Amino acid sequence: MKRATEFFTREVACHGGYLWRYSEDLKQREGEGKATETQVWVQPPGTPAVGLAFVRAYQATGDKQFLDAAVAAAHALAFGQMRSGGWQYLIDFSEAGSKRYAYRHLPEPKSRGVRTHSVLDDDTTQAALRHLMAVEALVKDEKVHEALVYGLDALLKAQLSRGGWPQVFGQPEPEQQFGPYVKIELDGSRTTHQRPTRYWHYATFNDGAINDCIAVCLEAHERMKEAKYLDAARRAGGFIILSQLKPPQAGWAQQYTHDLKPEWARKFEPPAACSAVAVRNIRSLIEVWLATGDAQYLEPIPAALDWLERSRLPGDKPRWARFYELDTNRPLYFVKDTYELTYRDDNLPTHYSFQGDYGVESAARLFRAAKERGREALLAERARKPTASELQARARAMEPQVRRVLAALDAKGRWLTNGWIECKVFIANLDTLASYLAATRAAP
Repeated sequence: MKRATEFFTREVACHGGYLWRYSEDLKQREGEGKATETQVWVQPPGTPAVGLAFVRAYQATGDKQFLDAAVAAAHALAFGQMRSGGWQYLIDFSEAGSKRYAYRHLPEPKSRGVRTHSVLDDDTTQAALRHLMAVEALVKDEKVHEALVYGLDALLKAQLSRGGWPQVFGQPEPEQQFGPYVKIELDGSRTTHQRPTRYWHYATFNDGAINDCIAVCLEAHERMKEAKYLDAARRAGGFIILSQLKPPQAGWAQQYTHDLKPEWARKFEPPAACSAVAVRNIRSLIEVWLATGDAQYLEPIPAALDWLERSRLPGDKPRWARFYELDTNRPLYFVKDTYELTYRDDNLPTHYSFQGDYGVESAARLFRAAKERGREALLAERARKPTASELQARARAMEPQVRRVLAALDAKGRWLTNGWIECKVFIANLDTLASYLAATRAAP
């Protein structure tokens, strides 16, 4: 753990932050796209995800090396915090790069073309806030504290009037415009539909945007005991209830207009009932119920599970389409390359998930446990510390994986995957070793 962390902090890190992956010689650097030597990524598995792995390593060992690495990652995030309060997908530490972003630590930009908005897509701002909260709980650090308070306040201000959150905030919302037409071919009938060009101002469940905001608010309330964070989570739970589609198609769309109509986003994201969103919303409703004890948050779930059960695709394995046509509930897909909307699933784009299990069955099990066991039992189970025998069994079960992780570490302290240093692999391996140490040290 120490060798791997030393390599990561000395050789890989940029001002305490991280991208997603690096070539073995560190000359090629990538986040979601190609990156420079002065850039780090915020979107997981970038800086906050790596930073939280350092936090867990410190909690398991008490070794200050890991705490210092976690604080350095938090300082990188503080540098890249936008004046709007959240974060972009990446942070650029170069002088030229910094001029393209309205960072909080810089004077207010006067030139046009500077990016001002913060991103809630793909757990970007939310992950940064979670890491800052974790570090704030361990050290007193003015930079971390200021960035955390500023960011949480901005998140609450960004909440829409009905309780959802948009995909981005901190950017003036212009009058909605419509862009390219989407080709639609359903049952031999060819039509087109114009997509909105600024869908990112709409309330967005896609990629867990609203769900991750709820999780941040609940964690902030748990850590800080301030009612405003729980109130925000309540309002968001109310938006989930409000935006549920009517039975018998009682799911949710990926994004909604301000008057609660499902709407297009990207050319492969139609207004439709979405199974993946339904699963995340079921889980978020249960979390808000656990935090508040208010049974209204459980009321939408049976109808949603009923819709999911009836929408399961034929076959032996549990699978669902991602999108179901509004009203008819027929699975919707897109044609590879042309992106025509279709009912056929024999020529799908490969960059996006159009079918999967999406965790439907695990969400159903969680709801059954909530109903059968009750809130107090579930909360008690979460709070219960494992017994010595359970820790011993956990450690024994982990030993083969621990040996594989240790054997894969090279002489320089790297875990290489096909010639690449992958942050997601570093996080997983550091977590494995930290969890093993925590289990062995706690057991007698």
